[in-house]
Amino acid sequence: MEQQKKKENRLKLLAGYYKPYKALFFWDLFFAMLGAAVSLVIPLLVRYIMNQVGTMEAAEAERVIFRIGALMIGLILVQLASRYFITYYGHMMGTYIERDMRNEIFNHYQKLSFAFYDNQKVGHLLSRITSDLFDISELLHHGPEDIIISVIKLIGAMIILCNVNPRMAVVCFGVVVVMFVYALVYNAKMKNAFKANRARIADINSQIEDSLAGIRVVKSFGNEKKEMEKFHRGNERFVSSKSVTYRFMAGYHAGMDAFTTLITVVALISGAYFLANGTLGTTDLVTFLLYISNFTEPVTKLVNFTEQFQNGYSGYDRFMEMMAIEPDIEDAPDAVSLDHVDGDIRFENVSFHYGDNKEEVLSNVNLEVKPGEYVALVGTSGAGKTTLCSLIPRFYDVTEGTVYLDDKDIRSIRLKDLRRQIGIVQQDVYLFAGSIMDNIRYGKPDASDEEVIRAARAANAHDFIMEMPDGYDTDIGQRGVKLSGGQKQRLSIARVFLKNPPILIFDEATSALDNESEKVVQESLERLSANRTTFVIAHRLSTIRNARRILVLTEDGIAEEGTHQELLAKEGVYARLCRAGL
Repeated sequence: MEQQKKKENRLKLLAGYYKPYKALFFWDLFFAMLGAAVSLVIPLLVRYIMNQVGTMEAAEAERVIFRIGALMIGLILVQLASRYFITYYGHMMGTYIERDMRNEIFNHYQKLSFAFYDNQKVGHLLSRITSDLFDISELLHHGPEDIIISVIKLIGAMIILCNVNPRMAVVCFGVVVVMFVYALVYNAKMKNAFKANRARIADINSQIEDSLAGIRVVKSFGNEKKEMEKFHRGNERFVSSKSVTYRFMAGYHAGMDAFTTLITVVALISGAYFLANGTLGTTDLVTFLLYISNFTEPVTKLVNFTEQFQNGYSGYDRFMEMMAIEPDIEDAPDAVSLDHVDGDIRFENVSFHYGDNKEEVLSNVNLEVKPGEYVALVGTSGAGKTTLCSLIPRFYDVTEGTVYLDDKDIRSIRLKDLRRQIGIVQQDVYLFAGSIMDNIRYGKPDASDEEVIRAARAANAHDFIMEMPDGYDTDIGQRGVKLSGGQKQRLSIARVFLKNPPILIFDEATSALDNESEKVVQESLERLSANRTTFVIAHRLSTIRNARRILVLTEDGIAEEGTHQELLAKEGVYARLCRAGL
């Protein structure tokens, strides 16, 4: 009962997407009914001509034929207009709804935190916003009109034929019922087979993506043959799955064609029988034959609708599941705006663990960083350096304790305002497909070209940009594939220069660079960090040697603190890290 109520509520919510387009929706249904009605009227006009015109005088017969011919042409034009409207405007209504739902789910994606994305695959999220929404829009567009057209044609044809000859109508309708059951059975089998195909295709796509993404590893180990063997095995499973699908498809289409012909044959044989015993006229037999398509077409539409409904509603279920996920990090109801900050950061008794994993990454951390101070974080992998810095812009929320910015609990500050005060330069630079200009401007979308160029100069990026084929308008490819590591890093620094935030986080920003690139990037980072509160996570001694304050993190929290020389003199954790090659 509860499950049924939940389904009803979801159907009401789904129907709510028609609301902005209800005029278009009702016009679509009107033209669907009009087109169906026209298809029922034309055979009746044929019957009238055959029954009445033959008994008229030649002159009168000509007048009647021309009038009925003109009426038929008018009906055909009405049918044409109806078909055009429901094909174009009906599909556009579905497209509008799909757009609205896509906006809704994409906006929802933007609100979800890092904790959500830590446990998701991009491909699955993408399918929610593409294939699932397409299935839903197809259901919302085709579903209502297909039901109306099918019901009008089936019931209308049955009523008309029962008035012509009830016994013959029952015989033809009996074949239609058997045809409908046959179609449902085979449609279900095809659906399961198609589902298996999609799973096989997903496996193949995953294997291709894995192989191509790691093509350098494949070639470096000379394992091209091994990858081909893996691919061939998946491809053969796909062929086997397709074989089953096409067997059911062949049975479905062959059966439907046979039933369509069978109805015609049944109509002819039974018609001939009733014609022979004088209970059916020739005109009525022709009428029956003209209405055959009004029996078979609705059956196909209704069977297709059952599959369409299953696909669309399943897609809507997945859509609603995603929309039901509440953002675990959002603005408090009384969150305050923040236009300017000094950059004083304080951690007070902060502990943190990821999701359901109760093992604490940070435990009872107390730390204060004054405005403009340059703090380096070092420690073994897994000590919580990145996690600590991720708590400042609230990529994750603390499990216990409080992080303060200028004596304000960061949870009381609007997220947008908080993150506007913080610039982050990461090891894994993400550049968007497009031009260099667009990628730097991402730091301040309304920046002028002159501001972008100044930021590039400050990041030591202007010279190499001007050497590119189209300068700042050069397309850098997907994820900046056409640039070196050092060049990409300098663009990411230019982005932060343009943003001009009072707080900086450098997350192992130079660890993946060669010595020459590191030197240029390090110079840019030092220029950027001047007079800003700066957190540096580093795996290289050169990055932190000149830091006035170095924090050594271990699994137990901040184990040591001091300058490079002070920490070496302690002969503790930091000294051991340096000897190990920090």
